[in-house]
Amino acid sequence: MHFLEEALISELRKKNEAALKQLYRENYVMILKLVVNNSGTEEEAKDVYQEAIIHFYERLSQTEFELTCKIKTYLYAVCRKLWLQRLAQRNKFVRIEEGERVADVEEAVNEMEAKEKDFSVMGRSLDKLGEPCRSILEDYYLRSLTMDEITEKFGYTNSDNAKNQKYKCLQRLKKFFFEANR
Repeated sequence: MHFLEEALISELRKKNEAALKQLYRENYVMILKLVVNNSGTEEEAKDVYQEAIIHFYERLSQTEFELTCKIKTYLYAVCRKLWLQRLAQRNKFVRIEEGERVADVEEAVNEMEAKEKDFSVMGRSLDKLGEPCRSILEDYYLRSLTMDEITEKFGYTNSDNAKNQKYKCLQRLKKFFFEANR
């Protein structure tokens, strides 16, 4: 855990109101996007976030509780679980298994930590990949450029050559990613 997060947790445990406001401010937009992008409103996002903050605050008051991930990861996992429960109650999205509650958040947190690790490894793998492979893959997968646009941008003679190069770059990226995950 980062030093600033440790300091924030320490202040939250001392019931420092400024720390609580900081916690609320730093993570609200992320939760707002989660809820609004999944059939919710800003009011519902505020409710879910408030409930998650209370849950987190209560967990921090338990001496045996040890946070093993970033605060934002924990809050996101709790809010996601709460939001899925609300959607299930409205029969609008998914069914939550009977008995599944916020207390089961450890699994969700572990899942989020694994995703964070994979994103980090992917970033390092992309850095290791070098040019032009990095730009080709980013243009195709992130910027949604067509193969014709990539052909023109990188000066390939035809789109088949560009596709072939993209394929080779993707294979190298996979190799770096899986080597780093061993």
